[in-house]
Amino acid sequence: MNIATNPLPYADKLESRDLSAVHLIVIHCTELPNLSSARVEGEIPRYPSGTGNSGHYYVDRNGRVEEYVPVEFIAHHTRGYNPQSIGIELVNQGRYPDWLHSKHQDMLEAYAEEQITALLALIQHLKVTCQNVSLIAGHEDLDRTEVPATDDHEILVRRKRDPGPRFPWQQILAASGLTRLLPT
Repeated sequence: MNIATNPLPYADKLESRDLSAVHLIVIHCTELPNLSSARVEGEIPRYPSGTGNSGHYYVDRNGRVEEYVPVEFIAHHTRGYNPQSIGIELVNQGRYPDWLHSKHQDMLEAYAEEQITALLALIQHLKVTCQNVSLIAGHEDLDRTEVPATDDHEILVRRKRDPGPRFPWQQILAASGLTRLLPT
């Protein structure tokens, strides 16, 4: 598995963890136009510790995989699930640039075949690296918060919709052997 190591400037400030605690992979989409804009967003410090929001791995449309945060560290990618999970971001426009506009909730960009192939290879790599990984979820499965739409505060929209309706869940579940976590 070819993974380009490209740590975020604050990666060493993140809390470390024992890999035996990791049992979940969370799939995200960047909801940004490209990998470079996702990198810029990930570098922004958002917490007093000087750290920000980021997945561990980013998979570009052409299948290139970059590691922004080593799995030995807890990345900030899904509220309430970070200590036990690995965040994988797929480059995809999602709802960009009007994420919370009520009339812009469709996520129309399909995931590239090269991207899905690379994701599946990464998942197999992670199952070896983190031997307790048995579950997978979408960000949308774990964060079901609704917020007022930016165009009409009377309308509520989902804060997180990634990886979205175009993500090939059946293919991923069949090929990975992981079980999808769907909290009630």
